[in-house]
Amino acid sequence: MENVYVYEFGDSLYFNLTNRCPNNCEFCLRHFKEGVSGNRLWLTKEPALDELMNQLSKFTLSKYKEAVFCGFGEPTCNLEMLLKIAAYLKEKGCKTRLNTNGLGNLVNDGKDVAKLIAPYIDCVSISLNASTVEGYDKICHSRFGAGAFEAMLQFTRDCVAAGIDTTMSVVDVIGREEIEKCEKVVKSTGAKFRVREIIDENTEY
Repeated sequence: MENVYVYEFGDSLYFNLTNRCPNNCEFCLRHFKEGVSGNRLWLTKEPALDELMNQLSKFTLSKYKEAVFCGFGEPTCNLEMLLKIAAYLKEKGCKTRLNTNGLGNLVNDGKDVAKLIAPYIDCVSISLNASTVEGYDKICHSRFGAGAFEAMLQFTRDCVAAGIDTTMSVVDVIGREEIEKCEKVVKSTGAKFRVREIIDENTEY
């Protein structure tokens, strides 16, 4: 079975660059689905550039609202490929979005990921999902431990400072009180705030 690196979802084109992720979030789609819209997103290997470009050539970029880096893993775990493809997409006039857990700096040994992606990524959506270090660790089980929460917030601030349209989101299952606390955290970063539904076949993510 061919690895799916590029796929349609709604009116956007999605890029599945890796299955690696430093978190193991309890509500993650990977716990109860193989993929979305009939696309199996588990990979046997990460894409070589020619493999990804070959799949991309089968799509007409002008058809899509935006190009989104969001698959069955944390896209910044394959930062080199993300930057190459995002640069190509911007040359073609595409609007680009990165969906991320915000831990790209930790994943990439302290690199300033916001600065690296700013020339190519128009929008960043960062999963918050808890208002405290303890709450985040309980839900997301990051391999970076307690340091993950502040690293995520700092990445958010960095994206805002870099001029990227930045949104932090939470899933609606965490309860109204926690959602309100999360909103206050988001306001402190300068980012926008969004409450999203648990993903099903019809949910944009």
